[in-house]
Amino acid sequence: MPASRTSLRRGLAAAAALPLLAVAATACGYGSQAKDDRTSGVAAVGRKLSADTVRIGYLPNLTHATALVGVRQGLIQRELGGTAIKPQVLNAGPSVIEALNGGSLDIGFIGPSPAVNGYVKSQGRNLRIISGSASGGVKFVVDPDRIKTPDDVRGKRIATPQKGNTQDVAFLNWIAEKGWKVDAESGRGDVSVVRADARITPDAYRSGSVDGAWVPEPTASKLVSEGAKVLLEESALWPGGKFVITNVVVSQSFLKEHPDVVEAVLRGTVRTNAWINANPEKAGAAANAALKAETGGELPPEVVDRAWPGIRVTDDPLAATLRTQSEWAVRAGLVDEPDLGGIYDLTPLNKVLRAEGRPQVSDAGLGSP
Repeated sequence: MPASRTSLRRGLAAAAALPLLAVAATACGYGSQAKDDRTSGVAAVGRKLSADTVRIGYLPNLTHATALVGVRQGLIQRELGGTAIKPQVLNAGPSVIEALNGGSLDIGFIGPSPAVNGYVKSQGRNLRIISGSASGGVKFVVDPDRIKTPDDVRGKRIATPQKGNTQDVAFLNWIAEKGWKVDAESGRGDVSVVRADARITPDAYRSGSVDGAWVPEPTASKLVSEGAKVLLEESALWPGGKFVITNVVVSQSFLKEHPDVVEAVLRGTVRTNAWINANPEKAGAAANAALKAETGGELPPEVVDRAWPGIRVTDDPLAATLRTQSEWAVRAGLVDEPDLGGIYDLTPLNKVLRAEGRPQVSDAGLGSP
């Protein structure tokens, strides 16, 4: 159940009081890339692992709550000891892949479509998915004066975060299932797909430049606060309401050279997810506090109230749903039929889960040989 505003404000106060939350790092613009020399703001203390630092990239979205909370509250740093985290906040999943491919990032939090694209374009040589992070948290929100039913979407302008990102692929598939035609590269067709940075989507909606958006949280709930209505939640399209929205990926070279660091990060994400699930009100507030630290602006409590209940953090990568999303990207014409064999390496995660007394998770037959 959504937390009340009073409860959320109590949670904000509790989050601010958590002993692991240290001085905020230099703020950057919403959705912008962090400077490479920035640290998490939480001191690296204790024995250093095999690397001096680990560069972790994620998005300023509530669907990246594991990273937002785990990094800013020091829950991941605690497991790394003297190895310091250098966070990078990026615009969208493809940007994370670019940083990973370019060697400026070691571990990233991204959606399934960029993970598949990055894996395929490198011919399976660069990344591995090593954990799940979140399910759900995606909504199709529209201007209720212009769109009242799904059929009204035809002929309208709908925003997605970036060409080929997870929400873009899901929306293109939804369009195709309606029997409408859209060129995936240009976004032109029976529906105009407008690839817009999350920083400008609310402004585009207010100005009437777009009639709606298929977007993750918190952008979806920001638009609702501007008067948009939820036409559908993507979870309603999936069996059991579960689908992967955020995975944890690693550079294969970093995994090979620093397995102890990767295992420590995963121990931190598993414990972060456990804390989030056990403390939903405090966790929503902590994620909001992290957004403020990372971007310079926090969300209104009512936006968090609306957004947070639809997001489920999870260690399970929900690998079967990644296969489905990959098929959507192929049908849309964004990628050729991929060979996804080996995209997962869940060995470090399952080692951590066993040590925590938790059930192991499956790679749906797509694991490393």
